[in-house]
Amino acid sequence: MAEPRRHRLVLMGSDEIALSVFEAIGKMPMVEIVAVYSQPDRPAGRGQEIRSNPIAAWAKQNGLVLLQPERLTENDALALKNLQVDLGVVMAYGQILQEGFLQSTRLGFINFHGSLLPALRGATPVEGALALGLKTTGVSLQQVVRRLDAGPLHGYAEMTINSTEGRASLRHRLGERAVDLAHEKLPSILLGQSQSIIQDESRVTYTRRLTREDANLDFNTSASECAQRIAALEGWPGSTFPYRDALLKIGSAEAEVATAQASPGTILSADDKGLRIACQSGLLVIKSLQKPGGKMLPIREFLAGHPMKEGEVLPSRPMPVLVSPHPFPRVSKA
Repeated sequence: MAEPRRHRLVLMGSDEIALSVFEAIGKMPMVEIVAVYSQPDRPAGRGQEIRSNPIAAWAKQNGLVLLQPERLTENDALALKNLQVDLGVVMAYGQILQEGFLQSTRLGFINFHGSLLPALRGATPVEGALALGLKTTGVSLQQVVRRLDAGPLHGYAEMTINSTEGRASLRHRLGERAVDLAHEKLPSILLGQSQSIIQDESRVTYTRRLTREDANLDFNTSASECAQRIAALEGWPGSTFPYRDALLKIGSAEAEVATAQASPGTILSADDKGLRIACQSGLLVIKSLQKPGGKMLPIREFLAGHPMKEGEVLPSRPMPVLVSPHPFPRVSKA
């Protein structure tokens, strides 16, 4: 008896968040991965060495056909069509797919997106969820259309955001949750049996790419808002504030419910328990800090070498909005 025909797939991703679900799909017996699309190798790290992103590196290690065009063209669409692909699977790829490309596979393209659509469409749904202080988020599986993250939904997987969670942890867990969603929904999609649901456009919100200016902290907002933003922007660009002649980067912080008779930005105390800063409401308690060119240190170690005085007032800088009910203007990558 002949073996059932395996479905021919291409995978498109450039970010580590997609690694778990791509690995899981590659192991499915009904699937054959005919190519992996990823962003070109680029300079990275302090030495600016040319490196492959995690998806490209995985494809190379597994002997998969790897395609890394700087920009997708009509020739790429034609080449994909010639591969006789059944379905394209996308997660955090980094390029917009044009109509000709979307029509080059039998079943089109599906996309794993790190939010419960239609909320938090766009480039930074994980950061948006954390910055807003949401209690729940998840992964959505949508059919790709020309409008940003607007395609009908094949399904979603919900999850709780832990109270002390930062961006790295949440991204990792969302990547793992996408694996569950793939096992649940991909077979029916490949058989053409999935019943997708149109998104509710009245509930749409948007996120955007991050810039260096997003590292600003404004103590004229609440301590909760500052702490949420610090968790959201963990890594790059991080959250910073000027202190004397240096720009200090915060590693971790928490909000304390308290009332201080001091102007926002005032240092109320600086000791082993944290750097406590007055905000418009509540106190921001910083637990770790880093000076330019140095290492991120627990606050006790940082203060031992860089004392900070009670009563000093730290400057506030406006924090650009990360989530909007309207699309953000397109800007170049920072």
